[in-house]
Amino acid sequence: MKHTLKKRGQKIVKKFSRASLKAGAESKEHIKENFIQRISHIRNIRLLVFEWVLMVFALIMLAVAQSVWFGDSYAVNTFVDGGSYIEATVGRVNSLNPLFATTNSEKVLSRLMFATLVENDYSGNPGLGLAESLKVSEDGRVWTLKLKDGLFWSDGAPITNEDVMFTINILQSPAANSIYDANLENVKVQERSNGEIVFTLPSQYSDFISALNFPVVPKHELDDASLKNIIEDDFSNTPVTSGAFKFNAIQTTDENERVVFLSANENYFRGRPMLDSFAVHTFAMKEDVANAIKAGSVTATAELSGPEAEKIPAANFYTKNSSINAGVYAFFNMSRSDLSNVELRRAIRQGIDIEKIRTLVGDSQALNYPLLKSQIQLDEYPEVPGYDFESAKNKISELTKDKELNLNIVTVNSGYLPEVTKALAESLEALGIKTSVSTFAENQEFLTNIISKRNYDILVYNIELGSDPDPLAYYHSSQATASGLNLSYYRSALVDDLLIGARETMDQQLREKKYESFLDYWVSDVPAIGLYQLNMTYIYNKNVRAFGNDVRLVTALDRFVDVTDWASVKGTKNKTP
Repeated sequence: MKHTLKKRGQKIVKKFSRASLKAGAESKEHIKENFIQRISHIRNIRLLVFEWVLMVFALIMLAVAQSVWFGDSYAVNTFVDGGSYIEATVGRVNSLNPLFATTNSEKVLSRLMFATLVENDYSGNPGLGLAESLKVSEDGRVWTLKLKDGLFWSDGAPITNEDVMFTINILQSPAANSIYDANLENVKVQERSNGEIVFTLPSQYSDFISALNFPVVPKHELDDASLKNIIEDDFSNTPVTSGAFKFNAIQTTDENERVVFLSANENYFRGRPMLDSFAVHTFAMKEDVANAIKAGSVTATAELSGPEAEKIPAANFYTKNSSINAGVYAFFNMSRSDLSNVELRRAIRQGIDIEKIRTLVGDSQALNYPLLKSQIQLDEYPEVPGYDFESAKNKISELTKDKELNLNIVTVNSGYLPEVTKALAESLEALGIKTSVSTFAENQEFLTNIISKRNYDILVYNIELGSDPDPLAYYHSSQATASGLNLSYYRSALVDDLLIGARETMDQQLREKKYESFLDYWVSDVPAIGLYQLNMTYIYNKNVRAFGNDVRLVTALDRFVDVTDWASVKGTKNKTP
């Protein structure tokens, strides 16, 4: 059997070999007959060959020309990944721990490096950050939060409920003295087995979502630090982060200047930023910022406004003005004996040509109330008495009985505030009131020595109004303390009830009615005079892309809502079909 198979195999191989030899011989003969022997005939058809070669060459050249001529149709010059961005800020960097950020520089760094549970979105409304969901009970007292899955710190460790609970423990500890401590006062917090975190409020709070806009810090980095000395931990100098950028290094250029270098955070839950790096160059004075912009050593700044911004040459920089939920007011210190008289405050308001003062501010919007119409639309707004110089002057003379009245007016060196304060003082002088004006740098010393001690008769100052209409912090009696924000020391039991009631109700119509009543008292009692709504002026190099025109800012820091799309390098990209 094996012998038979072997013989058959040998026969097949021999047949295949003979066929191969025959095919090779025939191929050689075919090439010789149809190609080699006919080469000599080329001379007879050389013109035809030349025409064919010329036509093929022309087709190739046309294809090349088309790709060159119509290249722009298939590609576009746009911003691409890579590059760096340098923003100039004012204020020292004492700590990189976001729970203790007080200066502008520290707040900017906090926003770039740390994510929050909730955050304002593109429309200016509170949205979800690290939180995947946030539910509120019908009575408005129980809020239930759940974190997103797949969250990581910049060092690769997971962000968990333990980090959130650890952060809340810091915020609720008087020993830590965080800037967010008031947000969670008397709030009970517990973690459920299903991964939810439950906040139980002592009473209803319709805008509690805004209280959750605090940065979360890593438990595995700070667990060994005591609450009293947590700000002194190494974390304050080399933090592990959760935001769009992570800490890289700090360079001290001189005693009052630092550059904090950040790099893109690959673990950011919204995706890696287009920028490879972001640097925050801190300065002591706004004049230094202006000089840095003019010299081209920084990319952008939000620290210059009004007259300061107008001095920046437009050749290399764009200037973008965006209204924010903040306003400038002239606050009367009602704890001072003369200004405790409501009739005197009314007469002063009547004797000031507010519309004329507003012309100094450019295109900023007028602000007559402690609430913005973008925050809440009311059916009725009380009428603010108009300008009547003679009536006001006579009334002031009657009230003072020709006794000299001397008022100390205080402001800060920011934007149009010095010019507005000067015009306000001139108006008071015309009414027969002696004035002295003091202008301070807006720093911690000013907050400690002037604001906390209420060391002024009239304060011309800007305050943040937030996304929700909740002026309790500025006009409730409980805030008329050294640590509170009731800058007028305004006290009214009726107003207190209205503000608490508006904060606690979930009924929007009832809330509107309470705010309408509050405005009636505010206009009648004159704890402050509304002047104008603030704009944020952002100056940035023409070769970069900053925040989009569709971003609605509540605070100046909201410009970073789309920081992952900021860019500083241009390149060519093919268009997608």
